[in-house]
Amino acid sequence: MTNRERMLAAMSGGTPDRLPCVEWATWWDKTVHRWHGEGVPEIWGVELMEYFGLDPLVQFWLPHRKAGMPSPSYHGGAIIENEADYERIKPCLFPEDAVTRYKDHFAQIKTAHDRGDFAVWYTVEGCFWFPRTLFGIEGHFYSFYDWSELYHQICSDLVEWELMCAEQIAELIQPDFMTIAEDMSYNNGPMLSETMFDEFVAPYYKRLIPEIKRGGAYVIVDTDGDVTRMVPWMIRAGVEGVLPLERQAGVDVNRLRRDYPEFILLGGYDKMVMKHGEEAMRAEFERILPAIKSGRYIPSVDHQTPPDVSVENYRVYVRLLKEYAAKVGE
Repeated sequence: MTNRERMLAAMSGGTPDRLPCVEWATWWDKTVHRWHGEGVPEIWGVELMEYFGLDPLVQFWLPHRKAGMPSPSYHGGAIIENEADYERIKPCLFPEDAVTRYKDHFAQIKTAHDRGDFAVWYTVEGCFWFPRTLFGIEGHFYSFYDWSELYHQICSDLVEWELMCAEQIAELIQPDFMTIAEDMSYNNGPMLSETMFDEFVAPYYKRLIPEIKRGGAYVIVDTDGDVTRMVPWMIRAGVEGVLPLERQAGVDVNRLRRDYPEFILLGGYDKMVMKHGEEAMRAEFERILPAIKSGRYIPSVDHQTPPDVSVENYRVYVRLLKEYAAKVGE
């Protein structure tokens, strides 16, 4: 099978010859700098994936802001506080060329993608993530109550623009999956209630997701922390999968697979064991082995290989990943 065929087979519930061996979130920059100091060539991205013998993935983020977009005065700070502020910055949002600027890039990779050398995916910002970048972290939580009409207007504008982008993408290339960046859970669970999700997020998913699916891409939500309680909410809204399934937040991929057998799961491998050597890494693969065998699960480091992992240990991880990826369907 080709790399692309494996990815699609794994996500659809088929039985590939082996599972994809991928790093969906690549690595911390500090991790790669460490490896450069340990003899790894000064390469990044897809080249580094192939250097380690991983299956390449090609990702692109849709730029949601134009040049001249104001920045918050500090990390997590607010850019807007009310409707007037939003109207003032709106000309800096939703670039008309967000997709067409990739046109030459898509033309360059299309033959290799059609041949199956790699899967292609893209990322958009969701209705939790995007308003937070405008209201700021603290203001975002107040905005559900203080500026609910404005919140809905922002999400409506966002989704209308993303629908336009999805249509343009489908004319240029056939993505295999996409992610909606949200980060709406943390180590103790969701950062919003089910009622708030149903009011402020789900209606926009229900507008966006059917069109993306029509274009042939699987729809996955990227949300850190413990997503367990949120999975049924997302399924009701049309979401097909979730990543990164962070173990340190208590996520159990075997439990999620048992409870939601049709849901795509990606990640789930505890990155914190990787520095401890082969025995610890093998034990972690044994922990997730039931999910590996079950289908619709792609094992991967749950959120970027950290800089305490030596290149020697990372090579061990990749070797074990390939070994366990062959156990699918057993």
